[in-house]
Amino acid sequence: MHNRTSKWHGFQLSWHLVVLVLALSAGPVRSQWIGYPTADVPRLDDGSVNMEAPTPRLMSGKPDLSGIWISDRTEPGAKTISDGFTLPSSRQMANLGVDMAGGLPYQEWLKPIVKERTDNLAINDPHIRCIPDNFLRAYGLPHMLKFVHSGDLLVVLNEMNAGYRQVFLDGRALPEDPTPSFQGYSSATWNGDTLVIDTIGVRDDTWIDWNGSVLTEHGRVREEITRLDYGHLRIHVTVDDPVAYTRPWSVTLQQRLVVDSELIDEICLENERFVEHMNLPY
Repeated sequence: MHNRTSKWHGFQLSWHLVVLVLALSAGPVRSQWIGYPTADVPRLDDGSVNMEAPTPRLMSGKPDLSGIWISDRTEPGAKTISDGFTLPSSRQMANLGVDMAGGLPYQEWLKPIVKERTDNLAINDPHIRCIPDNFLRAYGLPHMLKFVHSGDLLVVLNEMNAGYRQVFLDGRALPEDPTPSFQGYSSATWNGDTLVIDTIGVRDDTWIDWNGSVLTEHGRVREEITRLDYGHLRIHVTVDDPVAYTRPWSVTLQQRLVVDSELIDEICLENERFVEHMNLPY
């Protein structure tokens, strides 16, 4: 496991299966610049990070989204931490519709599928079989995401399986007939200080939460990303996928900044034993 305090403490699930997966799939790693000071960090008199300092900006004057991000589970009134030792999952990790009255608006064909996946504790989850996670799911998992932001490109690096995503800010149109991919095709524009990303062409054989909800190849996702201050990111997501859902739905995800840390190799297939141990078909 990692030299960090176990990143799995953030899991708010009692699923013993998930614990088993982690024990069987994680390979040994070495520290990779953990503790190396992040440059230009605003700090308070006590040396802690001023997470409410002003939002950093690019030369263009637009917010700079660069940084390492993880789900923010700060309790109301509490001080937001900035370390890379406590890496929680999001409140919506198991169920993206947890805060929605009635839950996600599944089409009838999808309801029994999600129920089965929930009842069997996600035994066939692509994530635990080492398949890359799409970006929507990655936001909620306890793996750090590194945003590298320039004037015309936002690159998101995922320490899980060394994944990456490209969001183009050069005004290009989305493809008319995209070949589905794990992260789809993303183009973005600014609405004031909010980056608005439209994505299509995500593969429909991946999940968006532990319960087994999906996004099909016909779906369209809009993310409205706002860096509220130095240490907080708000991502308002709207999913419009008439094949899987009866209406468009939205959810807001909160992220916090991680400083004085760095991504750690976390390659699921290295020493993976889960499928063999559970006698599952490949």
